[in-house]
This record gives sequence, C-alpha cells and structure tokens, in this order.
Amino acid sequence: MMGAMSLVNVGDGEAARGAEVASAATAADAMQARSIEPAFRRRLYARLTQILTRLPHCRIVPSMGEAVGTAAHRGFVVAVAALAASIAGAGAQQPPRFGERVEVARVIVDVRVLDDRGNPIPGLTPDDFKVTIDGKPARVETATWVGGRETIVDQEPSRPTSPAGADVPAAAGRLIVFLFQKDLEPSRIVGLMRMLMQSRHLLETLTSNDRIAILSFDSHLKIWTDFTNDRERLDRVLSHGVLFERPPAVSASSTPSLVARLAPESGRRTYRIERALELIGEALEPLPGSKSLVLIGHGFGRFTRDGVTMENDYGSARQALVASRTSVFSLDVTNADYHSLEAGLQLVSQQTGGFYARTHIFPDAAMRRLAGALAGYYVLFVEKPESRQAVHDVKTELTHRKGNVLATSRISER
Repeated sequence: MMGAMSLVNVGDGEAARGAEVASAATAADAMQARSIEPAFRRRLYARLTQILTRLPHCRIVPSMGEAVGTAAHRGFVVAVAALAASIAGAGAQQPPRFGERVEVARVIVDVRVLDDRGNPIPGLTPDDFKVTIDGKPARVETATWVGGRETIVDQEPSRPTSPAGADVPAAAGRLIVFLFQKDLEPSRIVGLMRMLMQSRHLLETLTSNDRIAILSFDSHLKIWTDFTNDRERLDRVLSHGVLFERPPAVSASSTPSLVARLAPESGRRTYRIERALELIGEALEPLPGSKSLVLIGHGFGRFTRDGVTMENDYGSARQALVASRTSVFSLDVTNADYHSLEAGLQLVSQQTGGFYARTHIFPDAAMRRLAGALAGYYVLFVEKPESRQAVHDVKTELTHRKGNVLATSRISER
C-alpha cells in the first residue's frame, strides 16, 4: 500500500523528457486496462514516480491518508498521460534550445631555456613564456618541465585535452640520436675526430634511463646501434667504429627502437643527407616525447651563384623532424670561420628548436652547451589562434626572465 500522489508546478521547458514520460504513460494506461499482478503494478508505479521526480519543474505531493485503490491508481495514470501530452505540446511549440560550445585547438611547443653558461633553467611557469603563432598572440595554458631527476608541472587551472601525439612524458629518459657526417677532406676529418672524442665524454652524463642511437653518413646512411644505454658498446663505436670499421648487423632492440622503422637496408639505399634526415624523423615519430638529433658534420645544401640553395627533399626532411618533435643540434666540424654549406646546418637547427655551433675553436664550450640543452625541456600547451593553415610559424620568448630560448619556429598539424 502506498500513498496516492498528485502533480503540481509543472514547467514548460521539459521537452527532452516528453518521449520518456509519454512512453511511461502508455505503459501505465496498459496497466490500467489489463489485469496485472499487484506486485508488478507496484513496480511500474514506482518507475513512473522516478521518471516524474527527475523533472526539475515537477514535484509529486503525497495525499495524506489516502490508500491506493482503483480510483487513486486511475487518477495517477490520467495525471501522467496529461503531463506527457503537455510536455509533448510544449516541445512542438517551442524551438529547440542550443547551448554554445567553443572548441579551442591546442598545439605543443617544445622549449629549451639555457642561461649564459649553457645550463638549463628549470622552474618556469606559463606566465614566463610568450608565444605567437602566425604573428598572433597565443595563450600558454601549461608549462611542464621534463628532465633531470624530476618532472615539474605547473599548477594549471584545468588539464586540457591533448592534441594527437601530445603526451607529456614523465622523466623516463632521453632519446638521443647521433648522426656523424663523415668526410675525409682535410678541413673536415680533423674536426670530426675531435668531436668523436668529445661525444665520448657526453656518455658520462647519461643515466640508466637514457638511450642513444649512433648513425653515420658518407656515401649512404649507416646504422651502428639502435637505442641503447650500453656505454661500453657506444664508446667502442665512437672511439673506433665510425672512423675505421664497417657497421655490424643491427637488429631492432626492445622498445624504444629506431631500427624498427629504419632498417639498415633502407639506409644503404639512402644517398642524400636530406633524405637520411627525413627517414630518421619518420622513424622517431611514433616514439613519445621530444627527441634530440645531434648532427655532427660539415653541412649540406647546393652552392650556386645566388648562395646556398636547399634541395627539394629538404622540405620533407624538415616536416618529418617537426612532426616527430625532434630538435636538431648541429655541431660544425669544418675548420673555418665561415663556409657556404653551414647554412643547411643553421636552418635545420633553427626550424626544429635546436642550435648551431662551430667547433673548430672552443669545442668544449659547444659540448657543454649541448649537455645543457639535452638535460631537459619544457612542454608548452598553447591555444592555437583560428587558422586554416596546416603549418604554422611560431615564435617563443621569455617575459620575466633572461635566457636563451631554443624552440621550433614551425609546427605542423597532423
């Protein structure tokens, strides 16, 4: 036995519930017309009550002291049917209401910030960065420091939905690719030997989580190691292998792997440094987080009467590197204060968020700066201004602090 109920204060904005209530009313009418077991009738009665109480403009008031009988039950069914008809009518008369929803596209910008001595500057917040995309101001939502012994995340008001490939890696180790551009020309080979030795010193800064892959390019691309943290193996390649040996057979290592998408057979068919950069970028693209490519060589491009011209496949190489979030750090081994092919090294570093450095004087300083840049980076989630372009020009600056900002000058949407 339950108290009978009456309906009061029914609003006119409940068209969204009309179909459900009408369906329930039909069921109630069927219950009235047929001979139904009392237990089933009580369950259906309770269900109708639940539907009505969910309507914000409707409340059900129990009639005190009235037992449920045939008349009370019939009154309840009639009230439900009337309510369904009223709601359906209101929905037919009023136009649908639409709430505004603004979708804000976000992009990732990887940023390294160094002081005058080449040391990384951690502890920055979104307010310390100013980003413009295609010349328009873009709000920096979050700034996450990734590197060193800890990952520092600013306290953002709300965590944005990340764009494709926008994972923010924890401090799970660095992925670094060394690519040595090998040439026996006297003005280059001495510098190459010097930087091979300097690279061995860099191994001492590795942690157990870091992974390094070593490649070289002369007449074609050669793969010496997949990503590994085996320091002895890496040291042997740098001290002797690149200059005097042929690369051994290399198979894909456990995750992460470069060779899984860049097989040695593909390298043997790669005869241009630009194409080699493209293949490296494509192989790195599925791997999480920001990656680093240390290009130790003498440069590329084509020298003409009008200066250095980048070949057609450089555009594809740049696009692959940017899409894979790979920063290129170019260390020039040429024994000269200036040479024409350095333009290619400078351009690829500037467009991918790395830097260019000459090494024929003060090679130690160049390697210290490299070690600082590899130590960590910021992941900025940035609101992208409305644009139909697929590739965007980006400028990143500091607002309240002093430092050397290394950030990609271009981003692409996939």
